[in-house]
Amino acid sequence: MKAMYRAALMVAAFVFFLPLSARSEIRAGSVEVGPFVGYNFFQPNQNLENRPLFGLRLGYNFTKHWGIEGTGEFIRSSVDDKGRTGLTEGQFGSPMDKVDLTFYHLDAIYHFNPEGKLNPFVVVGFGGSHYKPVISTRDMAAFNVGVGAKYWLTDSIALRLDVQDYIVTEIMQSTYHNVGVMLGISFAFGGKAKPAPVQVAKYEPKPEPKPEPVPEPKIEPEPIPPPPPPEPKAEEKVVVIAAEPKVEEKVMVAAAEPKVIVLAFEDVHFDFDKSTLKPEAKMVLRKNIQLLKDNPRAKVRIAGYTSASGSEAYNQKLSERRAKAVQEYLIKEGVTPDRLSVIGYGEANPAVYEAKPKELFSSAAKANMRVLFEIIVQ
Repeated sequence: MKAMYRAALMVAAFVFFLPLSARSEIRAGSVEVGPFVGYNFFQPNQNLENRPLFGLRLGYNFTKHWGIEGTGEFIRSSVDDKGRTGLTEGQFGSPMDKVDLTFYHLDAIYHFNPEGKLNPFVVVGFGGSHYKPVISTRDMAAFNVGVGAKYWLTDSIALRLDVQDYIVTEIMQSTYHNVGVMLGISFAFGGKAKPAPVQVAKYEPKPEPKPEPVPEPKIEPEPIPPPPPPEPKAEEKVVVIAAEPKVEEKVMVAAAEPKVIVLAFEDVHFDFDKSTLKPEAKMVLRKNIQLLKDNPRAKVRIAGYTSASGSEAYNQKLSERRAKAVQEYLIKEGVTPDRLSVIGYGEANPAVYEAKPKELFSSAAKANMRVLFEIIVQ
């Protein structure tokens, strides 16, 4: 008895210091070895006292659910009623009240939850029992059925609890039921573990870069010669100088110098990368046209400008297209072509400094997308 308690204490201490695992399972192709201890309850008509039992199992798992086990058990019991045995002192070399029983059987086992830490199961088997000394028959056939569960402490070590009924049959006589409750530990070796899930990286497409605007094909215009200087005359001379957006007309008269009249026109502004006149630009031009009609001797040079965004060559061509657009509109509204000439300054001489040229629609950029008038009145 003391030896059994010492063995149970050693098993418990060994299991206590094992590291626990978060994942365990019954593995197909694995071998299990398991010592166990327990207690056996004899049927009263067997005339044997209930006693502790000791045993060992060796099993093989064909699949995660199905396996086979070979088991051997040993019980040292005593005769409950010595008068019924007919044994005498020293028969078979043993005291007449001591009986050793050995059970051996081959079992089929089915696991209900092979991938969990707790694996309930059922067992069914067939084998035999051996009695020493002989009471009625030395060897008897035995069937066994039972239920139990394994609790995995690691992926290779489990605690196991069984409750089984050993049905022993004497030839041509009685059938006995021996109920055993067993607690053991199972060690698993080999087998194919379930592969860990493969993590697939999620594909996220990269945003495509926005295509930069393709500049329009440019045609190099013929250089426009500057207008000839006015011929000196005895009569008064009037010069009109272009100015930034102003709408009032100013007249300066100097007594000792020729008369100079300064006319100021409103600027005409455009959208980014465009040379098309907007409705509000046409309203401004109509005011300027009336001013030209009031001064029929004025010859007008129309100067186009751009913002700082884009290449210098492209901006030069764009400024010239803007000046041409204004010229065509003035001719359409009745200004004679011989009074008009055009020139483009590109991004030079901006009205407002652009600190960040890449900001295409800043207030500074919009101020620089314009056309000015340079006028000389003779």
